[in-house]
Amino acid sequence: MKNKIIIITIFLALGSSLFAQDVLNQYLETAAKNSPALKAKFNEYNASLEKIPQVGALPDPQLTFGYFVMPVETKNGPQQAKVTFTQMFPWFGTLDSKEDVFISAAKSKYEDFEDAKSNLFFNVKSTYYDLYYIQKGIDISLENIEILNTLKRLALIRIEAGTASGVDELRVELELNDLENNLALLKDKLFVNSVKFNNLLNVENNADIQIPKTLWIDDLQYSRQAIIDSLTMNNHQLKSLEFIKESFAHNEQQSRKQGSPNIILGLDYAAIGNSGTSPDAGKDALMVKVGITIPLYRKKYSAMVNEMVIQQQVLEDKKLNQINALETLFEKIYSEYSDANRRTVLFTKQSELAKRAIILLENEYANSGKNFEEILRMDKSVLKYSLELERAKTDKQASIAFINYLMGL
Repeated sequence: MKNKIIIITIFLALGSSLFAQDVLNQYLETAAKNSPALKAKFNEYNASLEKIPQVGALPDPQLTFGYFVMPVETKNGPQQAKVTFTQMFPWFGTLDSKEDVFISAAKSKYEDFEDAKSNLFFNVKSTYYDLYYIQKGIDISLENIEILNTLKRLALIRIEAGTASGVDELRVELELNDLENNLALLKDKLFVNSVKFNNLLNVENNADIQIPKTLWIDDLQYSRQAIIDSLTMNNHQLKSLEFIKESFAHNEQQSRKQGSPNIILGLDYAAIGNSGTSPDAGKDALMVKVGITIPLYRKKYSAMVNEMVIQQQVLEDKKLNQINALETLFEKIYSEYSDANRRTVLFTKQSELAKRAIILLENEYANSGKNFEEILRMDKSVLKYSLELERAKTDKQASIAFINYLMGL
C-alpha cells in the first residue's frame, strides 16, 4: 500500500511538472507572436530581402531623342531627328556577385532575428522562474506565520499554566512582525515581476499568470563538450558575424569584377528627309552600336579589393574574440548550474533535518516548557532552507535556459 502511494505521488508530480512546462511553452509562443521588438527584427530581415532584386537588375536603359534645328545634309537627304537607345551590361557574373553580397547580409539579419527570439525566450523563462520563487516565498512565509501563531497559542497556554516566561510570547511577536514585513515585500516583488512578465508577452499588465506549485527539475540535455562545440557552430551571434564576413567575401569578388569593362549595346535611328538625289533618298538610317567602358584607373579598384580583404580579417578577429567570450561566459554559467545542483541536494537534506528537529523541539516544549528560543531559531532554519531549496531549483533552470540561449536554441 505504501509503495502504491509513493508511485501515485510520483506520477502526480510528473503530471503537474509536464503541465507547468506546457504552460510555459504557451507563454513563449505568445511572446514570439506579440513582441514588438521581435517583429521589428523580423521586418529588418524582410527589408534586407528586398535589396536583392534591386542590385540584381540591369542598369536602366537610356532612350534619347534629338531634333536637328538646322538639319544636317547628307546625300540621302537632311537628317531631321535622331533616336538613340543604349543598354549597359555589367561584366559576366557582376550582378550575381552583387546579389550574393546582399543574400549574405540578409542571412546575417535573420540570425539577428533568431538571436533576439532566443534572448526573448530566455528573459521570459528567467522571469517566470523568478515569479515561481517569489510565489513560493509567499507560500512558505504564510505557512511559517501559521506555525508561529500555533507556537504563540502554545506559549500562552504554558504562560497561563505558569510553566513558561512571558518573554516567549514577545519572541514570537518579533518573529511574526519580521515575517509579515517580508511577506509584504514579496507581494510587491510579485506585482513588479508580473508586470515585467506580461510586458515581455505584450499583454495586459493585469493578465493572470499560471505559476506552478512545484518547479520541474530538468538537467542539461547535452554533455559539456557537446555544448562547447555547439557554441561555435550554432550561436546566432557567431553565425551573424560569419554571414557578414561572407558578405565581404562576395563584395571582394564584386570589387574585382568592377575592374572589368562593361559592355554597351545600342541602336541609333535617324529620320532622313526626302530631298536627296540618290536612289536611297529619304530612307531612314539605322545604326547598331557596340562599346565597352575602360576601367583605366586601376588604383581605386585595387583599394576596394584590399578594403574587403581587411574587413574579412576584422570579422574573423571579432568572431574569435566572441568565441572566447562565449566560452568564458559558458564556464561561468556551467559553474552556477553545478552549484545549483549541489545546493538542491544540500538544502533538500537540510530542510528535512530542520523539520524533524523542530517537531522534536515542539514536543519537548509542550511537555516541559523548555527550549522555546531554540524552537524559534530552528523555525528560522526551516524557513531559510525551504527558501534556499526553491532558489537553487530556479537558479538551476535559469542556468539551463541561458546555456540553451548561448547554444542558439
